[in-house]
Amino acid sequence: MDIEALRSFLAFSETGSFTRAARQINRTQSAFSAQMKKLEGETGTALFERDGRNMVLTEAGLALRVQAEQILSLHDSALRKIKRYQNKSSLRLGCPEDYNESILPGVIAAISKADPTCSIQVFSQPSVTLREWLDEGKLDAAIVTRAPDSEEGYWLASDKGVWIASPEFDLDIRPLPLVLFQTDCKYHAAATDSLSKRGVAYQLVACCNTASAQRALVRRGIGVGAMGRTSIGEGIQVLSDMPVLPSVDIVLVTGTQRHPVLSNELIAELKI
Repeated sequence: MDIEALRSFLAFSETGSFTRAARQINRTQSAFSAQMKKLEGETGTALFERDGRNMVLTEAGLALRVQAEQILSLHDSALRKIKRYQNKSSLRLGCPEDYNESILPGVIAAISKADPTCSIQVFSQPSVTLREWLDEGKLDAAIVTRAPDSEEGYWLASDKGVWIASPEFDLDIRPLPLVLFQTDCKYHAAATDSLSKRGVAYQLVACCNTASAQRALVRRGIGVGAMGRTSIGEGIQVLSDMPVLPSVDIVLVTGTQRHPVLSNELIAELKI
């Protein structure tokens, strides 16, 4: 089996989408589909099947995924050893701003330990932007919040949503002023929905696209916020008598052409 075909196959396994997989390997969707048809012809069995509107792996596809990961790991390991004397390239790593203090340092420390000569460029953007940059080849890897019921990426940590406020904030104010992330944030929807179900009147004072902005406004007493526990920082209290907020998984997602420093051995150690 062709190495690049297996790499393309794993791109689908990672993204769950022919469109995103084709974009990551710089092919048209028709070319990607033809490549997968050829791979199915070589294996003599169907690797994909339709589940509603989505394409998923068959049992044979799931079995191939395990073998393909091992084959590519050995292949890439051999290439790394052969090319170890070539000039090293910087690792372009994306990380949402709210994980810069809690998750990013541990990942950087592990990478630096594995290869002290590796230069790392960090780009702080929302998860949705980092995924787009990864697909476009602008990043080598990204720390992102995984969508519910997704197997995307390599698990780093779990984070629990909490309500936060200044220690002096008066929780009896109505309507309750809120300081939240943008509307595409899971905590934003959970916070407003839960308050509505409780019949609590609220006013959305500010939507922030960075954790530092949200923390600053909450710390100043502008309003109540909702964010992951790992991101709350100092000078802020966690509120207990409030609706339950969801938990999220934080994962590392790599590009199809994985940076040499991101070996399977290193990634396996990246548990924060």
